[in-house]
Amino acid sequence: MAHSQRPLSLHGRTAVVTGAARGVGEAVARELSQRGARVALLGEEEEALRQVASSLPAAALCWSVDVTDDDAMARVAVEVRERLGEVSIVVANAGIAEGGPFAGSDPATWRRVIEVNLIGSSITARSYLPDLLASRGYFLQIASLASIGAAPLMSSYCASKAGVESFTHSLRAELASRHVAVGIAYLNWTDTDMIRGIDQHPVLRELRAHMPPPARKVHPVGWVAARLAIAVERRSTAVYVPTWLRAAQLARAALPAVVTQISRRELPRLAARTPFEATGLLGAGGRADEARPQ
Repeated sequence: MAHSQRPLSLHGRTAVVTGAARGVGEAVARELSQRGARVALLGEEEEALRQVASSLPAAALCWSVDVTDDDAMARVAVEVRERLGEVSIVVANAGIAEGGPFAGSDPATWRRVIEVNLIGSSITARSYLPDLLASRGYFLQIASLASIGAAPLMSSYCASKAGVESFTHSLRAELASRHVAVGIAYLNWTDTDMIRGIDQHPVLRELRAHMPPPARKVHPVGWVAARLAIAVERRSTAVYVPTWLRAAQLARAALPAVVTQISRRELPRLAARTPFEATGLLGAGGRADEARPQ
């Protein structure tokens, strides 16, 4: 875990977590709250957000907002500052995913994954940049193994996570002289409702089955969130959960050729047995996004 300074006390600091209604976002909000931070929970599921906020040990408030809505996010940023104080920690976690062949993908769904995962992260950063500059704060972008090595049948998700990686590196370079730390978290399979039940989708079942054994493991969300909270305390430049993901960085130049070689052999065989179909947006978070007001 690369980091820039000694662990920072989070007590009394204000943190914003997007995608906080469930999964990694909820678990990170809980970890930050347990460390004494005031937490602003952002997401699309108002009732779920309220339940999370009411269960946290430190002061917490929630806002139902679409991270892709520039104006709404800007308004929420003002309200967070007024009600919880100047923000010094932002965790850009909101994300959705779908699987399936690109050729048959729904253009609107494909685009929406990019909008939430990449554009939503940029809007989150823009909304809280004035606070982070004033507080010399910390911005943590949640990324993925998909940022390092793209997989077939997950084109929108992989494109979005490669995008947030590049965005994070660019933002870090821009803000380095202004004392705002920018970090990125590379995660693998985490036990959230986004991936729970993935084996019912042939696309994702086969994708996971063809990964090396360590890469197939699903990690408890609380274990992942605890490591992300440590990264926040340390203002880490990069955090790998699990730590072996760091080795994937060393191999990333070779990954496209290896993935292509395996896919050329395996995908036709697997498709002949069970035709691959689009999954739609995954999990309860995906269903909530589909149900959002248009």
